Amino acid sequence: MKYLQKRNQKIIDAVIQKANAEYPGTLAMIGIYGSFATGDIHETSDLDLLVLINDDRGWNLSCTFIQDDLQVGHDIYCTTWENLEYDSLYEHPNISKLMDSKIVYCADEAYSKKLDMLRKRVDDILASPFSREDYVKAENMLREAERFYTEAMTAEDMAEVSEGAGGIVYYAENAVAMLNKQYFHYGTKRTYEELNAMKNRPEKLVEIIEGIISADSVKGAKEQLTLLLKEMKALFKKVYETVSLQKKSVKSDVLKGTYEEMYSNWRNKMYYAAKTNNRHLAFMSLVGLNAMLSELSGECDIGNYNVWLGYDSQNLQKTAEATDKVIGGYLKEYEKADLKVKHYSDIDAFAADYLNLSK
Repeated sequence: MKYLQKRNQKIIDAVIQKANAEYPGTLAMIGIYGSFATGDIHETSDLDLLVLINDDRGWNLSCTFIQDDLQVGHDIYCTTWENLEYDSLYEHPNISKLMDSKIVYCADEAYSKKLDMLRKRVDDILASPFSREDYVKAENMLREAERFYTEAMTAEDMAEVSEGAGGIVYYAENAVAMLNKQYFHYGTKRTYEELNAMKNRPEKLVEIIEGIISADSVKGAKEQLTLLLKEMKALFKKVYETVSLQKKSVKSDVLKGTYEEMYSNWRNKMYYAAKTNNRHLAFMSLVGLNAMLSELSGECDIGNYNVWLGYDSQNLQKTAEATDKVIGGYLKEYEKADLKVKHYSDIDAFAADYLNLSK
């Protein structure tokens, strides 16, 4: 494959020459990633370059073309420091360009030090214990997979289902990588290999993905997609229950006013819904209350509340009483945080106190 190495060097030299001649100072460095960095090359491998630029003039170094003698397409795309800064936050697992690029040209030692700093940031993140923040990042990927799942399950023809399935598989794979605090080192052709090496994953993840991409009917594809989502949810539940998410202890500044807010927003609405037999009002009120409790339980160690356990669509009075009980039980969190619920005998008492406090 020496002829490919010579070809690659000619491309790199051309980029450097163009930058120096036409846009001096814009090119920071060039690195090689992808197959030529991992060794997974073949006769039609294209060259993946990290062309790192300092300013907008550098975009003129971008170029796409087809090399006719080898029938290989090339895409020379530029990357900014801002792109690498974002990658260094580990918001997604596709950061091999930042982490694994083999630097073949660097215009200034300062750029090399800056790159090392960004790589160290990632190394520190990956080396730290799995935290609540890490779980939330992975969960964001799962939410994206669920969004595509909705699109696929409401589609009627195979092409549309396949389109949705692509999004599901992509984000499910990313979610698994982030649950393991890893990133993908190799190309797509070795994704299965990397997934199978990860500890936290559905046992038959690769088998299920294969079932999705080989499905020959809408029904078959949807069945496999549903299986994947079920397995992913089970995985996330397992990780949530077994890994310390380092929740904050109950904090008065976080909980202050939340009981009164729940009382104001949902208690009377639930009883009114029961009185008027308004199921929609009751149902959507529970949606709001459940969302607030879930958010608070994510921020503080207040336990878990499931308002849906008391929902009875045929008996809204019973539902209202069950909801009232949940809200009342939440008062215990106020006691833990040394908070007192504000009560006033009437509006005049509130106004007098409120105005005194504002002076």
